Amino acid sequence: MKITTYNINGIKARLPRLLEYLAEADADIVCLQELKTSNETFPAAEIEAAGYGAVWHGQKSWNGVAVLARGTQPVERQRGLAGEPEDEHSRYLECQVGDLVVASLYLPNGNPQPGPKFDYKLRWMERLAARARALLAEEVPAVLAGDYNVIPNDDDTFSVPAMASDALMQPESRAAYRRLLAQGWTDSLRTRAPKGGVWTFWDYQAGSWQRDAGFRIDHLLLSPQAADRLVDAGVDKSYRGREKASDHAPTWVRLRGD
Repeated sequence: MKITTYNINGIKARLPRLLEYLAEADADIVCLQELKTSNETFPAAEIEAAGYGAVWHGQKSWNGVAVLARGTQPVERQRGLAGEPEDEHSRYLECQVGDLVVASLYLPNGNPQPGPKFDYKLRWMERLAARARALLAEEVPAVLAGDYNVIPNDDDTFSVPAMASDALMQPESRAAYRRLLAQGWTDSLRTRAPKGGVWTFWDYQAGSWQRDAGFRIDHLLLSPQAADRLVDAGVDKSYRGREKASDHAPTWVRLRGD
């Protein structure tokens, strides 16, 4: 079973690229982020025609997450995170697909830092950690897949000095990510690239793609029950080089079936 996380950076603008990916990449579950579209304008018909059931949590012009499943309909378990009732950002969607619990998440960027956006990022990470603990308590195979907007290690970026002041690489962001892993989650791609040097994001500016000046911020974290079924993990890098592509590449994990 191949599970992909893919920050699509505007599903209406990138729909041809998404449909290509669904047709070519043999993905069973695809978690999307940054839909940038409302619930009403989500392209459900096109995705269904491609053979995927979908659940989505949209927001006009910003954010938005979805879970797609090939040949079946995901069953929604939870949308949004507890802890801030006034938070209306569409950033978390959790579904059941077969025996798997799969969450698509889009963590706040946090820039500029310091400031209220960075404070919100750290609070959101603590809310995610609370939900992650609850999932672990269920003792089920679970995958937390998404754009975490965290560069966990120095070898997860093309340049430490270039990113040193960015919210994605601050000590507080990294510490929150490490606390999440310490609960018992496995960073699947890191298990296949323990020395780093694998990117999932290349900015549109400054020829980043052409220079391979990227970094790793898209992660699939596995509960112990899912990690026991880990076969492989990787990045479908070539999709970043296509015309009018997202600035993220699809990032994936393969798990053995139950």
